[in-house]
Parts: sequence; C-alpha cells; structure tokens
Amino acid sequence: MKWNNFEFHNPEFLWLLGIIPLLAVWYFFTRKKDGAKLTIPSVKGFSVKNSFLSKLKPFLYLLRLAALAVLIVALARPRNVSVSKKTKTNRGIDIVMAIDVSASMLAKDLKPNRLEALKKVATDFVNRRPNDRIGIVVYAGESFTQTPITSDKGIVKRTISEIKWGQLEGGTAIGMGLGSAVNRLKESKAKSKIIILLTDGVNNSGFVDPKTATELAKELSIKVYTIGIGTNGMAPFPWSRDPRTGKLQFRNQQVEIDEALLKHIATETEGKYFRATNNTKLKDIYDEIDTLEKTKIEEFKYYNYQEKYRLLVFLAGGLLLLEFLLRNTVFKSFI
Repeated sequence: MKWNNFEFHNPEFLWLLGIIPLLAVWYFFTRKKDGAKLTIPSVKGFSVKNSFLSKLKPFLYLLRLAALAVLIVALARPRNVSVSKKTKTNRGIDIVMAIDVSASMLAKDLKPNRLEALKKVATDFVNRRPNDRIGIVVYAGESFTQTPITSDKGIVKRTISEIKWGQLEGGTAIGMGLGSAVNRLKESKAKSKIIILLTDGVNNSGFVDPKTATELAKELSIKVYTIGIGTNGMAPFPWSRDPRTGKLQFRNQQVEIDEALLKHIATETEGKYFRATNNTKLKDIYDEIDTLEKTKIEEFKYYNYQEKYRLLVFLAGGLLLLEFLLRNTVFKSFI
C-alpha cells in the first residue's frame, strides 16, 4: 500500500480497524450501564435536569476508541520511503557503422534518397545506445574512418549529419568498408563487438576481398549485421549532371544488390542479413538490431526509511491520558 513515497510496512494490521465501529455500536447499547445505580422508592421528590457535562460523558469512550484506532495504525508501521538509484553497465558494446556513400546512395526509391533516409534512422539508433561506444566508417571506391569508436554521442551524430556523397572516388568497395570497420574493433576490449554494414550495390572495387575481411571478423569474434538498401526492381539513379545548372539528373535503372555476399558475411559472423526496400523497413531493421544487441545494466537501489509510528504511539498515549484525567476529574462526580 503506497502513496508516492509513503507506505505501510505491515498493512495487514489495518484490518483491525474494523473492530472500531463494532465497539462503538456495543457502547451505544450498553452506555446506560456506564455509571453507578441508585435505587429509591420514588423520584417524585427530585427535579431531574441533565447537565451539559453529563451529555458529554460518551466523549470519554470516543477518546478511548480514537486511541485504539491510532495504535492500530501505528502497528501497521507507516513510513516515508526515499529511493536513490545507481546504475552500473557491466556489459558494454562497441559498434561500428560501415556506410556506403557511393553515388547510387542518392537513388530516390527511399525518401528523399537512400543516404538521407539512412542518416535519419542511424541518428535515432545512436540516441537509443547511451551506454555503448560507436564509430563511423564510410566507403565507396575506397574507405576511411570518419569517426573512431567513441562514447561521445554528440560527435557521432554530428559525423552522421555531415556524411555526403562525393567524399570518395566512385565504386563500391564492400571488402574495404568491412575491413576498415574490423580494423577499428580489433583492439576493442568490449564484451560484445558488432558491425552494421550497409550497402546498395555489389563489390566492384577495392583491393580487399570481402570474404577475407569476413574471416578476419570471425576470428576476432565480431558479429556483422548486413543491410541491403534499395527497392526491388527499378529505381531512379543519378547518371549525369545538367551542364547548365549542375544539378544531378536521374533515370530508372535496375537495382542490383549482392545479397548472396551480404548473407555470407552475416552467416559466417553469426550476424543477420536484412533487406530495406523502403523507409519503414529501414527503420524496422535498426529497431530490431537495437533489440538484438542490448547492453546489460545493473541498477542498485538504496532505500531510506523514515518511520512515522512513534508519533502515533505518543498521540495514542496522549488520548488515553486525556481520557483518564477527564474521567477522574471533570466527570468523576457524575452518576
């Protein structure tokens, strides 16, 4: 039984309050016996007039009932409880997001395009990982670490917001992207190490074989979640710039994702492969990864109790003392 930070430690004693109305009813029917009796042949010679104090005599019994009720409440141990909490992370996770930034990531099958959709979802993912360290690797025809593994989520989110197409030469070097991510984690002391590798194409450049990078991840006990981003069928891809305005021009092309390779990487490292064909599915994938990879946190609670029964005991004693004094002083002469 609690109200905010107040509770009864032994609330079962409160059931005893049920005897209070029973005692009140009992007194109502036996109140005439609460006084001495004088037997005389006739009362015709007496002028009987009840005084005000005689009418107040039942008040003495009410004081006794009130004292009993207060004692019962005191037995239930009312107290205030203040709780302080301390959390301890006992299983940290180091995460590297390897993000494809090739020109095809500007395709508009996700809104407003694949890259911007990813940046929004990745930022939300980072917000939900307050106890983990996260790093960012970007790759196209080559790869580099944009942000080393850090616990500073502000830096990670700023890095994600600044990712853009054109930073690297053209192509899709999946092997190099995975290799750079593995290199970031090889010295990690975390209990769990994972890579989220996202691409929208096939491995067509770079000097690192994706399967070689996969074997290295496996040896280092790094789990890799792979994501193929792009709709099934045709999608509007950038293919040239307008010579007058400099704006990108788009045309429909067949979406090609090396799902066999992505499934192989995930299976070999005990991860999982996902396919994001629209914005909603992309968000759902990151939500699922967030659920699969949870940091274990111990929470310690410290309780401080302020007992309130002592005041009630003193109050009950005061009521009984008042009843005793009134019965033996003011009401002593009443028959």
